[in-house]
Amino acid sequence: MKAEYINPFVNATVEAFDKMLGCQVRRGPLTLKTERGTNFDISGVIGLSGNAIGTVVLSFSKELALKASGALLMSEMTEISDEVVDAVGELTNMVAGAAKSKLEELELSISLPNVITGKGHEIRFPSEVTPICIPFESEWGPLTVEVGLASVVAPVGT
Repeated sequence: MKAEYINPFVNATVEAFDKMLGCQVRRGPLTLKTERGTNFDISGVIGLSGNAIGTVVLSFSKELALKASGALLMSEMTEISDEVVDAVGELTNMVAGAAKSKLEELELSISLPNVITGKGHEIRFPSEVTPICIPFESEWGPLTVEVGLASVVAPVGT
């Protein structure tokens, strides 16, 4: 995966949390994701297609998901509910959409977000992709952004 594919997702995450939620997030060191399971309780997943294919995952600690959802919905959240699931999906959509606009040369389309809940849930990326994991810390708790994106090679003669 090309390094220039990562920064739009980092920047989009920082901007979404700052502008939409009033929450500062700090990026940690990038790592390659080697296992399928997540460290957190709730993940927003978006598929990407076009001149690249792949998946973007925002995986939230329960505490962060509740606080972020509460900030979006202007209501205190105490448990993972349908409203929290919808808010995580919307945040994932915002991050993916903002990053997509910075990757214009890839002419990407993004899918509707899916949200998965439960401890240790698994996310599968395309088999030809080794995702990059970008950890973030905030005053509300941790999250990770996982990006697995590969350029599509056009067949010879097209």
